[in-house]
Amino acid sequence: MPAHALARARRHDNWRLTGLAIALAALVGWNLPDWIGPDASAPTALYGVMTSRTAAASGDSIATHFPICSSGLRYTCVIDGDTFWLRGQKIRVADIDTPEVSSPRCAAELQLGRRATDRMQQLLNAGPFALEPADRAEDRYGRKLFRVTRGGESLGNALVGEGLAVWYGNGRPDWC
Repeated sequence: MPAHALARARRHDNWRLTGLAIALAALVGWNLPDWIGPDASAPTALYGVMTSRTAAASGDSIATHFPICSSGLRYTCVIDGDTFWLRGQKIRVADIDTPEVSSPRCAAELQLGRRATDRMQQLLNAGPFALEPADRAEDRYGRKLFRVTRGGESLGNALVGEGLAVWYGNGRPDWC
């Protein structure tokens, strides 16, 4: 192969490598926040990218898949009817209280707590939602407190309406 043809082939390969490097850098830059987790000191890091025109118009900006939490590392999953992990932050739904699943007082509370957990998972997975600050930033367990809304309506309202939760501050019901 003549020298000038070899030089042209090398330049062409360099352009391909440069393009590949740019594409890889863009991919890493776009996904890096999800890979390393949010800045724990900035609650606004919890707010995601707008996913649709409807989400942008309503203010709902968080859309991701929520499995039920299992043992091990928890990053984005549902713990129970009023607590979930979102991108490494533990969130407590500020306006409701649901039956316990980790330390229920009876079998009926455990069963109702599991139903509340499943329902919260369904609600979170149903589409974009927003986190609205509560009257204080954290509870005594260090969980971030937010009201979870879709289209301005509390997702907790659905659980209360279905008998799976009570409004927070109305006393602790006897789920048994």
